[in-house]
Amino acid sequence: MASRSRSIRFKIFTLLVMPVASLILLWGFTAGFTVPDGLRLKRIQGAVDLVASPAEDVVVELQAERRLSVAHMSRYTPEGYAELRAQRAKTDKMHQTFRRLALSPEGVAATSEDMRQPVADMLDRLDRLPEMRNRIDAHRVTRLEAIRAYNAVVDAQFRLYDKLILVPDVEIHQQATAITAMGEAREMITRESALISAIIGGDNLTPGERKAFSEWVTARRFLQGKALRQLDEDLRGPYVDFAESPLFGQFENVEDAIIGSSRATVPLPADAADWQKMAERLKRTADKLQATQAYRLVDRIEGVAVGILVRVGLLAGLGLVAVVVSVLLSLRFGRRLARELVNLRRAALVLAADRLPTVIDRLSRGDDVDVDAEAPELHLRGTSEISDVGAAFTTVQRTAITAAVGQAALRRGVAQVFLNLARRNQSLLHRQLALLDTMERRDVDAQTLEDLFRLDHLTTRMRRHAEGLIILSGALPGRGWRNPVPILDVVRGAVAEVEDYQRVTVHVPPGPALLGAAVADVIHLIAELVENATIFSPPHTEVRVRGEIVGSGYAIEVEDRGLGLSAEEFDAINEKLATPPEFDLADSDRLGLFVVGRLAHRHDIRVVLRPSPYGGTTAIVLLPAALVVEAPRERELVAVGPQTSAAPESRPALEAVRTRPAEDVAELVTPLRAAPEAPEPPRPAVLPVRGTDGESAPGPVLPMEGVVRDALPRRVAGTRPAPDARGSGAPDARATDARATDGRASDGRAADTHKGLPRRVRQASLAPQLRQARPRTAAPVNGADGDPEDTGTARSPEETRAIFASFQDGVRRGRRDAQELDGKKGDE
Repeated sequence: MASRSRSIRFKIFTLLVMPVASLILLWGFTAGFTVPDGLRLKRIQGAVDLVASPAEDVVVELQAERRLSVAHMSRYTPEGYAELRAQRAKTDKMHQTFRRLALSPEGVAATSEDMRQPVADMLDRLDRLPEMRNRIDAHRVTRLEAIRAYNAVVDAQFRLYDKLILVPDVEIHQQATAITAMGEAREMITRESALISAIIGGDNLTPGERKAFSEWVTARRFLQGKALRQLDEDLRGPYVDFAESPLFGQFENVEDAIIGSSRATVPLPADAADWQKMAERLKRTADKLQATQAYRLVDRIEGVAVGILVRVGLLAGLGLVAVVVSVLLSLRFGRRLARELVNLRRAALVLAADRLPTVIDRLSRGDDVDVDAEAPELHLRGTSEISDVGAAFTTVQRTAITAAVGQAALRRGVAQVFLNLARRNQSLLHRQLALLDTMERRDVDAQTLEDLFRLDHLTTRMRRHAEGLIILSGALPGRGWRNPVPILDVVRGAVAEVEDYQRVTVHVPPGPALLGAAVADVIHLIAELVENATIFSPPHTEVRVRGEIVGSGYAIEVEDRGLGLSAEEFDAINEKLATPPEFDLADSDRLGLFVVGRLAHRHDIRVVLRPSPYGGTTAIVLLPAALVVEAPRERELVAVGPQTSAAPESRPALEAVRTRPAEDVAELVTPLRAAPEAPEPPRPAVLPVRGTDGESAPGPVLPMEGVVRDALPRRVAGTRPAPDARGSGAPDARATDARATDGRASDGRAADTHKGLPRRVRQASLAPQLRQARPRTAAPVNGADGDPEDTGTARSPEETRAIFASFQDGVRRGRRDAQELDGKKGDE
């Protein structure tokens, strides 16, 4: 973060210093890696004198000891054993010399890091030689095992040579590798000699020894052929002469003859009798040739090292001159470029931090913007490229402001189109609701009335979608409430606007109320969430809506049992709900959630989605404390409808909710089951409710809790709202089971309808012992003559619906009782 606060001048100089620093680093890198390589090549002579040559002396004595040890194991003689002990003393002496030189400060300085581990391995194997010697003297090992024990020490020496020849020069490394391979081929000759010399005139080769002999011959020939191909003309000549000598040809013939004797019982060829003399002559020639070629290679390495050091000196001097020149030029041009960029930075900051944000803010407020006045030309002097950048900034700001103005105009136009379409749809839908209301008031059969209720519900849902367009356009919906409305009825009103409201179970206790100004928006908000829950969950599952008072307000949870969302999707949706972005026409997949975000932001409501324990999604709506008030016991709830588009509306779903007695408040579960299609908010009808003193008081008949049991509503006895009192009001609760306390009318005519037909009174025909306690209900609305209803007024759809609901309940109970009675008789 500190580097971002640096000045442009500092960054320019930093930018110019980087190439210079890179040049310095490159120069130092070249010198640092090349000089050590040259010095390493110079140290090779010391490594050869202090490590490689003493190791070679140890190997020569080991080869002699190996041959004598195998001969002692084959044929014991006092003279042979004395010779073996003398050879062991020579080997130990060379071992101590090698250890002293290799571990001396000079030897450690002459060896590289790669060579120190092979030196330690060779010394470790030499320290274990006394144990092997004791086993040889006690004849507890075979000849082949003894040979392989000595071979392990010699192999450690060749691994030391492999690290010694790791030089930076490719050609030198190739020649050193080839000479090392020739040394390994010479070692194969001594292994063959040790095995064959031990059995001449005595035992035959065992199968294991014959196999090992064949492997050594094959390895020698492979290493020798590979090395001769890698050596250059100067170093290859002496090796070719050695390989083409008569002595070497005779040696190879004996090898072939021994390999050809595949059976252990076959004696060695006659030429094998001279093997000892022939092998000794061949070994002395090979040792002399190997030492000569190795020293010639060391001389080459010395010359290469000197050449590397000379080149490094030249490169270092020229690099230093280039570094000084680069620093001077960078300082000169950097200062000039920094001044020009400072001016450009100042102009760009004014554009980005002042002018453009101001223009965008004005456009967002709907102000008119003059592009020419808000996008003046930037006048910058200096380098032509920087002047061009200034001109480009001018074009950019003009284009940006022009585009912003066009986008603002486009958004206003789209919003106005949304608003006009929504208003037109609302007008038609209100007229359609009025027509449906008129049709529902007619005397029609139950099926037709139920279809009208479903059509009424679909129309109500269409109106909610039209309100969504109004919200997207930034305007306010037309319907609203003046007085607080119980949250229970707000939730019921929201659930009733959902197509699959039968799957929704409401667990909202009665009590708190919502401010009237927020009722319409909260109903719309909860309806969108419940509809999403029903759409994105299997049709056989239920959606639960719970509510309770919390410390910061009132919380409503909408939980489904669908497939749920991923963590990334939850985070993205919650971000949009917390800070709703500007509406984008291209992002129309989740308009409902966008509407929820707009409504929540309008009233400072917090909406959060999270995973449900059932695998679905839980939407939490937190109503702030400022919107939640205590519901008064006695009040008159008057709904305020839209000024321009008020139209009657029906509430078939909510009117199917039956109020329970006040004594059952403990049961707060309000499941919504097979009710008619979702309703709209209730009419502004002023109905009497019973107050605490038992008298009727004006106010909304709002159910404390109820259960929608059937597709058709329950009968509403004794209350009927005025036919012209339909509009946009509080969530309707006209399904309140308002009956007289004794189940009868207050006078003799109460049992008749306005046309003289008898009115059914629930439990009126039952014996007193079978009657159930009836809940306290609102007092009937009496006419001028004391009748419960005005007989001259047509029956309302709500009353008709209640009659059919009661009839349907009775039929179902009768069928159920009959089935139970038949079952009991069958059991008897």
